[in-house]
Amino acid sequence: MIDKLQFISNQKKGLTHPDSIKIALDAGCRWIQLRIKDQPYESVLKTAIEANNLCENYQAKLIINDFPFIAKEIGAYGLHLGLNDMPISSAREIVGTKMVIGGTANTLENILDRIKEGADYVGLGPFRFTSTKPNLSPILGLEGYSNLTKSLKNLKHTIPLIAIGGITQEDIPEIIETGMYGIAISGSIINAANPGNVVHKINKILC
Repeated sequence: MIDKLQFISNQKKGLTHPDSIKIALDAGCRWIQLRIKDQPYESVLKTAIEANNLCENYQAKLIINDFPFIAKEIGAYGLHLGLNDMPISSAREIVGTKMVIGGTANTLENILDRIKEGADYVGLGPFRFTSTKPNLSPILGLEGYSNLTKSLKNLKHTIPLIAIGGITQEDIPEIIETGMYGIAISGSIINAANPGNVVHKINKILC
């Protein structure tokens, strides 16, 4: 089962990845992606173990971004691979057939590649500019989402498409209207005065 609300971990001044995950879990998120870039393997593994323990306490699903061997070692629920990460088929050989694997896409060609590779869902973005991701792909916006979901439907392909990239709570109704399956967010939750209230409202929209 692919959750419609996905949280992407974040680290900023005074806030670690586990801190951000704890905020999201307390707020009611149950799909957590640990996204660490430019850190040594051992450091990522240590954080992943901590994140996995947190998620287990809340019966939440932990997805590891970019590190298939770590996902396998800690028994994570899933793995997410970016456009420049290893192919999904190669990762599948590492993690086995049962683990959920998602892939990033920015174009119709990317989506079709992910489907062909056997992805379980696709993270499609960015919706708008986001400071959490360097080397951003072209912005898609509502028009981009609408065009891509229609193209996929015309080709008779179905895969859960998760909108990602600078999404706020106010954007969600219009995003879902374009045919997107769900959304992935980070800042809208961890920067909220009342994260639980935000998650409750988002879940009501996504139901």
